[in-house]
Amino acid sequence: MMQKAMMAATSRTLLSVSLLSSPKHFSYYPFLKPSRVFRGFKAFCSAPSPIPTTVDPDDLKHSMLLERLRTRHLRHSTKLPSSSPSKPPQNLPVWGQETEAYDKGKGKKKKKIMADSFEELGLSEEVMGAVREMGIEVPTEIQCIGIPFVLEEKSVVLGSHTGSGKTLAYMLPLVQLLRRDEAILGMLTKPRRPRAVVLCPTRELSEQVFSVAKSISHHARFRSTMVSGGGRLRSQEDSLNNPIDMVVGTPGRVLQHIDDGNMVYGDIKYLVLDEADTMFDRGFGPDIRKFLGPLKNRALKPSGQGFQTILVTATMTKAVQKLIDEEFQGIEHLRTSTLHKKIASARHDFIKLLGSENKLEALLQVLEPSLAKGNRVMVFCNTLNSSRAVDHFLGENQISTVNYHGEVPAEQRVENLNKFKSDDGDCPTLVCTDLAARGLDLDVNHVVMFDFPLNSIDYLHRTGRTARMGAKGKVTSLVAKKDLLLAERIEEAIRKNESLESLTVDNVRRDTARTRITEQKGKNVKLFKASNQKNKTKAVSASVRTSGKKPTIAKSVKSTAPAKPSKKIVKVSKSLKTAKTSAVGKKNRSIGGSSEGKKLKVVGFRGQASSSKRESFTPS
Repeated sequence: MMQKAMMAATSRTLLSVSLLSSPKHFSYYPFLKPSRVFRGFKAFCSAPSPIPTTVDPDDLKHSMLLERLRTRHLRHSTKLPSSSPSKPPQNLPVWGQETEAYDKGKGKKKKKIMADSFEELGLSEEVMGAVREMGIEVPTEIQCIGIPFVLEEKSVVLGSHTGSGKTLAYMLPLVQLLRRDEAILGMLTKPRRPRAVVLCPTRELSEQVFSVAKSISHHARFRSTMVSGGGRLRSQEDSLNNPIDMVVGTPGRVLQHIDDGNMVYGDIKYLVLDEADTMFDRGFGPDIRKFLGPLKNRALKPSGQGFQTILVTATMTKAVQKLIDEEFQGIEHLRTSTLHKKIASARHDFIKLLGSENKLEALLQVLEPSLAKGNRVMVFCNTLNSSRAVDHFLGENQISTVNYHGEVPAEQRVENLNKFKSDDGDCPTLVCTDLAARGLDLDVNHVVMFDFPLNSIDYLHRTGRTARMGAKGKVTSLVAKKDLLLAERIEEAIRKNESLESLTVDNVRRDTARTRITEQKGKNVKLFKASNQKNKTKAVSASVRTSGKKPTIAKSVKSTAPAKPSKKIVKVSKSLKTAKTSAVGKKNRSIGGSSEGKKLKVVGFRGQASSSKRESFTPS
């Protein structure tokens, strides 16, 4: 008996293992590598034992029950969409994306598929050495999404809010691709022939990207240089004449070196456009197209080399997206869930000024407590004159400031930024325009908008100077009467955690005007119906009062009223006034004064008679 029980248990075990090891119960995910370890997944070890030829029905039921329990456990633990055994999964989850395998009616939250470390994203050991030196352990959402796609040499648009680590999202895999080309293809570093080019809209952003590239190059050996506007041409020529792998710079200066013969297109395989929305929205479009022309012509040749394009942006309007899709056909758009939304770790305050308050005094009241805590503060203005006025006022109140706007020379801007970033705290306040709203990686605790921006995109870029990489920050906006509509719409979107993609002053005013016109039309229709009903009631009551005397006259007046009776009746009334001889005329005038006058008031409301004509019917 005991031996029978042991044999049955053995058969159950063999059957359950063989069912689990059957290939039709597993789905293949091409982006999963065997060397990676993921949360929520457990390795199943199956022995290659054959399926028994004779299967007891009870054992089969038991094994099917075990299989159902295992499937249910996997569904609840990993939340991955279940796939049928006969069909492979169509929509595979990608790093950073959100899966919809949950019951919306029960209010369960979405689960993000994120990596716990950079090793899971496929980075090499030499690149990981640079990451460890930076002290970064867990990748951000945009890094989880972007790094695998860049490593696969796909042309992509990386969209995420400011301060989310977009520079590392493309720089780490780009360096690994350069090193791989050297090892596999035998590509060597040559003078004036870079293999990767990173274009930035400003000199300050170019310096930041170049500093990141230099820090990575200490571990992953590659050479980079920076050529940007404001720098000396001679020193940049000397650096380009040395063997280089990567060039970081502004579009105008890069094209100038190409025209002068200091740099050639021959080996360019990777192109990055940082702050792509600024590039296409602020007049860099012709320079970008000029740079892309030879690369596209080279790719069209039968034996020509193609190139990979990486666009990086913190905002993406529909107009800019259309330009990008036309210029880079087939490019993939990768966006995080926080694009065009408020930063979760930032606090947003709106101070509404009614007009009687002094705006500069209000600014001083906002700044003093923040500076007393030792915070670094950026004060944004819309114009140069406004920036000068704020700087002069704060200087009079013994607040040290530095300026950052278009009229400050490039070298002076760099010096001012260094003063602002220094730990000495001599100049904790930076007064600036929107020139400082994009691309600057600053440790700012408080952002103050002295002038409210003209659209939500500028608002997002300004607020992106604080609360970077998960740090806490504060945003305070001084809202004048003219900015109230846009500020209220932005405040509502932030409160509801909605997108701030297409909010501008003109759009908000247009929508408000349409709403008011629609409401006014509805009110007019209601008033018109109410007045018609009131006049009909008066007409009925008047006809009832006069029905005992001459009901036929009242009916005739009612039937002839819409058919332009005013001129004829006026002539008749004048003739009746001048004659004053017949008794019938006196009777008609008395009836007209009692009933016909009231009937003609309705005609006047419809626009058929004026008030002067109605007065002619009143009895003398």
